[in-house]
Amino acid sequence: MQYSLGIDAGGTYTDTVIMDDSNGKVLASNKALTTYPDLIDGIKSAVDGLDSDLLKSVKLVSVSTTLATNTILERTGYPVALILIGDYEAKNSAAFQYYTKVQGGHTTTGAEMEKLDIEAIKEFVDETKEKVSAFAVSSYFSVRNPSHELEAKEAIEKLCNLPVVCGHELSQGLGALERGNTAYLNAQLLPIAQQFINTVISVIKEKSIDARLMMLRCDGSVVSIEEALKKPIESIFSGPAASLIGASYLANQSNCAVIDVGGTSTDVSLMKDGLAELTDEGAKVGGWKTKVRAIKMETSAMGGDTHVWVKNRNVYIGPRRVIPLCVAADKYPGFIEQVKKGRTPARLELGENIQPTKFFVKNSSESIEISENESEILKLMGDEPVSINDLFWGLNKFPSSAIIDSLIQKRLIQCIGFTPTDALHVLNEYNEWNTEASEIGATLLGRLCEKNMSEFCRHVKELVCYNMGLNLMSYLLEGIDKNEIKKIIEGDFFTEFKVNVPVVLLGGPVRSYVNELNKIFDAEIILPKHAEVGNAVGALAGKGIKRIEIMIRAGGYFKSDKVFLIFSPKGRHKIKNHKEALDYAYNLGKEIILEYMKDSGFDTQDVDIKITRNDINVSGVGVPIETTLTFVGIGKPIVN
Repeated sequence: MQYSLGIDAGGTYTDTVIMDDSNGKVLASNKALTTYPDLIDGIKSAVDGLDSDLLKSVKLVSVSTTLATNTILERTGYPVALILIGDYEAKNSAAFQYYTKVQGGHTTTGAEMEKLDIEAIKEFVDETKEKVSAFAVSSYFSVRNPSHELEAKEAIEKLCNLPVVCGHELSQGLGALERGNTAYLNAQLLPIAQQFINTVISVIKEKSIDARLMMLRCDGSVVSIEEALKKPIESIFSGPAASLIGASYLANQSNCAVIDVGGTSTDVSLMKDGLAELTDEGAKVGGWKTKVRAIKMETSAMGGDTHVWVKNRNVYIGPRRVIPLCVAADKYPGFIEQVKKGRTPARLELGENIQPTKFFVKNSSESIEISENESEILKLMGDEPVSINDLFWGLNKFPSSAIIDSLIQKRLIQCIGFTPTDALHVLNEYNEWNTEASEIGATLLGRLCEKNMSEFCRHVKELVCYNMGLNLMSYLLEGIDKNEIKKIIEGDFFTEFKVNVPVVLLGGPVRSYVNELNKIFDAEIILPKHAEVGNAVGALAGKGIKRIEIMIRAGGYFKSDKVFLIFSPKGRHKIKNHKEALDYAYNLGKEIILEYMKDSGFDTQDVDIKITRNDINVSGVGVPIETTLTFVGIGKPIVN
């Protein structure tokens, strides 16, 4: 027998599954808490929980992770130098510590706009090569002619041994600034991707697993580990992509909407004809606009571990994630007694950080820039949780919420609090951790909004369901104002939303929400077997997908020197006959797809290539003045 191992290193849990390659069935699965920032312990624990006899027959390992997304959001990437070539400037140049702009670039037809100032590039490299881990290069209209990027890359590689990332290698889309951002972020992630892959390799070697290693990208496709290491930026949002692919696979639905309730967020996405629906624009993450094609999704900061708090008798959820009370009670001896002693602050003092159920733990990480007020609070914290009241007695006042926010953002402290996971424990719908801690917390918070323990938890559950329903309808009703959708969901009308595709639920406790969701919209709701490890299944179920575009543009058509320009990932070509240009483009597209599949370890004999053609015609002209051919190749990994 031959098996495959899927690993998803998420924000809260690391999931693993073993699948039988002969029939695609899930044979074993396991979950472990993710250990961040060092993921190795979490991955080891997740793999350790699987049957060792099954692991011996694993021949393919595929992984997905939130590591790239978290790195960008937290701004913890490695230092990179960015070189922009051409007459344009980065609007967010202040975000780049090492940045320069030099003369060069091309026109829309690929003709040289200005000669490349290679000497300026060499001077910049000499100034920065000892300060950075990589270089990123983006040239104006490099998708029409990448020669200046390639020339710059060659010059940099002669001056130092650092990696060089070019914009045209990552995207064919127009938008030089976005390509610059993409190249810059990709260069930042190169060492981090290498560390993550080394971690995975060390774990599978320790288990004596001799297997090919692949990775899921943010468009739902899998790539060879060599490709993943070159383009780690394409792993942003691979977690939600894994959810979508895994849900579709487990539910056996090629068309479906997916609601994935994770620890940190709830994500909604859509599968059409067996392929993930992608964004028309590039992915946006942490304020950066990129040219990375990712799955289209609706995301909200409301997951199983999102903080539930009360102010002015109103219940709020989020946006921050905390350690649930029920988890903390298992992790810290004596914590339940601390929760029992919880005193309720005055109503005027209440806020997200000042709650009778809010506790704080000091992290081991250190920060160079700590203010006097921050230092004063940190001195009162240790390895065991302290309550907001402990801080009050230590400071003789309640701590500033802004200072606590700063300590959280600097990762100097982590928080414990009541969460939707706690609410489900109280309602006896999820029993993974310590229910007593959840019950005490629900009682304390319920008093603040004049509800008993059960009423409070049912209300929290209703808020989570409402958020899930609103996210789904906002995704499906694109272009409709979200406030109008809210009116319909909240209103008492003789009608409701009808969803014409199955809705698949993923996440550990999602079965608890099925009945409430049926009150919000009418749909076939599917809760597939192994839904709790759907991400790890998605890491395995992804296909090898390669998308490229080739454009044919009439150049000088109305002149005697009629020529057709062909723009492709291979560069720019000129052909004088339109039919010959079309034939050349069709053959080139197929060649690029098959070449990619072969290099990435996919079966080239079983590649399905779909081609769509879009023409722009002008009245009186016998041939299109512009033709765009889009190639989508789908293959399967070769498993030896």
